[in-house]
Amino acid sequence: MNEDIDLTKFVPQVHYELIPIKNLVSNQDYQRNLSIKHVQNAASHFDLAQINPVKVSRRNGVNYVFNGQHTIEIVSLVSGSRETPVWCMIYDDLEYTQEADIFANQMKYTKSLLPYEIFMANIEAGNDKQLLIKSLVESYDLVVSGKMQPGAICAVATLEKIYDKYGFHVLDRTLRLIIGTWEGILQSFSANMLNGVARLIHCFGDDIKDELFKEKLGKFSVKELCRTARDRSAGSLGYSEAMLLSYNKKTQKPLHFEKLYSNKGAKAQNAITADEIKSASDINEPNGQLDIFYSV
Repeated sequence: MNEDIDLTKFVPQVHYELIPIKNLVSNQDYQRNLSIKHVQNAASHFDLAQINPVKVSRRNGVNYVFNGQHTIEIVSLVSGSRETPVWCMIYDDLEYTQEADIFANQMKYTKSLLPYEIFMANIEAGNDKQLLIKSLVESYDLVVSGKMQPGAICAVATLEKIYDKYGFHVLDRTLRLIIGTWEGILQSFSANMLNGVARLIHCFGDDIKDELFKEKLGKFSVKELCRTARDRSAGSLGYSEAMLLSYNKKTQKPLHFEKLYSNKGAKAQNAITADEIKSASDINEPNGQLDIFYSV
């Protein structure tokens, strides 16, 4: 390395101070509108280790926040006081236009984390939900993956969404029906397929007979269902409609379509308990069906 290079040119000219929230201003015109919903949600999951320093431009003795307006509101809500101090990274030599430019472009070259990367970080952290989902997927001799390959599910965000929205048992049955119907071919684990089956299970519950589902739907390839789904409705709803059409064909007691558009859903599933979640990380049998998770 050339010793004549001044490395300080690559270090921001800033200093850090603890400043009470009441002494910070974040009403500049370039700021986005404050999202109360985001603040409340983040406050309900508050983690002190996740709080980043607030970026502040000190102009004419006023501390203008140009990165961190939601952070200060979250801390204020959790602490119950605007007297609460937060760590601030202070810039003393910025003009208003420079602040606006930094705000507009601060995320321009930032690479967002992929759902799989977030999922695996949660696994390393030992977080219950992701451990449970991983164990469930592996119980069917599959893996959670960041890329499409045989024997893998890469729609990671969808697995978590189904778990959060419908619960563990719907996710389990969704995987079981897809595997039993299409024998685990790669295309059957797309986000739309997973969501489409989960929606059917949520809406109709035990009215859908697993063996009949596998018999009726197994006559159609995933590609055929995809074509029908695209002609029906956008997204996973079209997949649910296409599958329900196939399920009802030549059936004496067809399931009613209007129920598919209800958010109420079928009979509630038994909730999974904390002890059952704790047991998830202990499961190593690749072909087990996680029977221990079912409430009696």
